[in-house]
Amino acid sequence: MPKKTAADSQGDRSTPPPLPAPLAVAVADSHTHLDMQSGTPAEGLARAASVGVTTVVQVGCDVPGSRWAADLAAQFEQVHAAVALHPNEAPRIHLGDPDGWSGQQRPAGGAAALDAALAEIDALAALPQVRAVGETGLDYFRTGPEGVEIQKESFRRHIEIAKRHGKALVIHDRDAHEDVIAVLLAEGAPERTVFHCYSGDAAMARTCAEHGWYLSFAGPVTFRANQPLRDALAATPLDRVLVETDAPFLTPHPYRGRPNAPYLIPVTVRSMAATLGLHEDELATAIAANTARAFGY
Repeated sequence: MPKKTAADSQGDRSTPPPLPAPLAVAVADSHTHLDMQSGTPAEGLARAASVGVTTVVQVGCDVPGSRWAADLAAQFEQVHAAVALHPNEAPRIHLGDPDGWSGQQRPAGGAAALDAALAEIDALAALPQVRAVGETGLDYFRTGPEGVEIQKESFRRHIEIAKRHGKALVIHDRDAHEDVIAVLLAEGAPERTVFHCYSGDAAMARTCAEHGWYLSFAGPVTFRANQPLRDALAATPLDRVLVETDAPFLTPHPYRGRPNAPYLIPVTVRSMAATLGLHEDELATAIAANTARAFGY
């Protein structure tokens, strides 16, 4: 048999994983980015539906992406939109980074630019197909100390938008657990608050449960080294558990490093069911009900 070359390995990593066996109970992908995935949205949705993933929440990270999410949700009944400025987006807009609005014309920076972007998010959040405001929150991994206060201001204003429109709030929390919770408690979290790609420990999961917040688990819960994350899953009440891909990122084991897509949700669901000692149908039934309740559809 010929020896594999580096080019062969790279090709393997760029090849989409195979379709998993379908789930018997349909579920939703609570957080995905179809605009960043290969193929058309219709193709991606069809592949997902073929394995029992019949609903997706398409998430915007900037103004153009949020518009795209709202437009897609208007076209497809099985798509619900979430709109927001990603935590890393707010400092870029405020500081006048030309990447902040994906190269489109916008104000030159500062408070006026951030106000204009948030006004667009506010208008989109009023649309019926937009079920959530997010992903918003705090990210201390990519944005340094100089961006913290801008992120917090943006986060607070997203919370207000979500509450005023009666929409769910989708949280992005990276290396900022304590501050995210502090802002939520200070501002008053919306009735339906979802921690996307939950990354905290079991103690934090119990704190979230006390406040009735939902925790959405992604591919990392399947990684062998992430026992603390599985402990957090085990500590989460079953009626607060969601599942997501965050595709094209965070592909579950054993396909880590290859392109992710909503059709891989069954891989994560089965891993989660094993962690919880549940039959996959029982977990899928709970996830389906939880996602519908969290996003109000």
